[in-house]
Amino acid sequence: MEGSGVVGTRFFNMKFSLQLSVLAAAQAVLGATVRATTDTGPQFTKGQPIDGNGKGAPLLGGTNHQIDIANPDNLGQQSTDNGIVPNFKWRFSDSKTRLFKGGWLREQVIQDLPQSHDISAAQQHLQKGAIRELHWHRVAEWGFVYAGSVLISAVDEFGRYQVEKLNYGDIWYFPKGVAHTVQGLGDENEFLLVFDDADFDKVGTTFNVDDWIAHTPRDVVAKNFGLDPAIFDKVPKPNPNIFNGTVSTKNVTAGPAGELKGDASFVYRTLQHKPEPVPGNGGTFYKIDSTNFPASKTLAATFVTLKPGGLRELHWHPNAEEWLYFHKGQARATVFIGNALARTFDFSAGDTAAFPDNSGHYIENTSETEDLVWIEIYKSDRVADIPLTQWLALTPADLVAQTLQIPIEVAEKLQKEKRVLIK
Repeated sequence: MEGSGVVGTRFFNMKFSLQLSVLAAAQAVLGATVRATTDTGPQFTKGQPIDGNGKGAPLLGGTNHQIDIANPDNLGQQSTDNGIVPNFKWRFSDSKTRLFKGGWLREQVIQDLPQSHDISAAQQHLQKGAIRELHWHRVAEWGFVYAGSVLISAVDEFGRYQVEKLNYGDIWYFPKGVAHTVQGLGDENEFLLVFDDADFDKVGTTFNVDDWIAHTPRDVVAKNFGLDPAIFDKVPKPNPNIFNGTVSTKNVTAGPAGELKGDASFVYRTLQHKPEPVPGNGGTFYKIDSTNFPASKTLAATFVTLKPGGLRELHWHPNAEEWLYFHKGQARATVFIGNALARTFDFSAGDTAAFPDNSGHYIENTSETEDLVWIEIYKSDRVADIPLTQWLALTPADLVAQTLQIPIEVAEKLQKEKRVLIK
């Protein structure tokens, strides 16, 4: 009985201690909420939807406070936002990561970001020697290496081939139906994949060679290759997608139609070219489309670095939706979709976005110390934009002045050239 009393006392103490812990946590949350309601001024950067001018109130229910703090514009920070505007943003961190022996893959498809009607994308990681098995797609594939180095191999319908090593900043473009594979060469290698179809997971989009052979009658396979069918007894089933291997040392020495090079090349080495002029002096701007990368006929891109506090000037794209991948830094963008509807978004590394066809927008680097690095993709053969300032500057000044109710002297002095990135 004495032992039972000791156990009971200990249980009571543990239960009481737990209750105190819960009470303390609740008091901490309540204290933060009270401070939010008693503090003067806007509370958006503290994760509370309070504007400091009588609008808003504290969040009392379940919420992810870290996400709230990182996205003050979702809490109502921008007074110019208006109306019900869809979400144009996705985080790769919210994607399911698929693990393989030798790497991983995480995607953003239309089910994740319904506003992306043209583009789907993925981040893929390959360890040294790991192989993304031989395959092809019913859609075009665009790749950008941002860590390590990879070996790409491709064969087109004419029997032309290409085998090349790619490093940071290098891009590949495989047209629809082109057979290809990718292998990791560095210790750890990672790249962005972009496809010119939003529904990449749709059945009939990707075709893996081992999957095909494993589901073809063995006598047919043997007849096709002119080999003993036993040769193919070890073909993986199911197919592994990514698997460990050894770094390739073999070269393709000859082919009936030769190599893919010059204008036919599937590779573009971004950093070996000069960036586009940036009169606004706000960073660097590389354009990669069919005008300088002829093979890339369905996907056009930019690779942008914006200095701290800089602005990608107000503009729109007349030929396509804009899909974005933010690689580094912090940003915000307000998207105007017409009819007095606008919404501001906050972005950080790993975020993707899709801005509607012809919507007006800007991108601002909100960091005071760190560069903002991102990639823009368009389902088009070229990059095209119309800046707001240039449009107004090349319109009769009196019409601009009357429309915007500004002094005509101001309208006459607007910059007539694209500034692109403003410092």
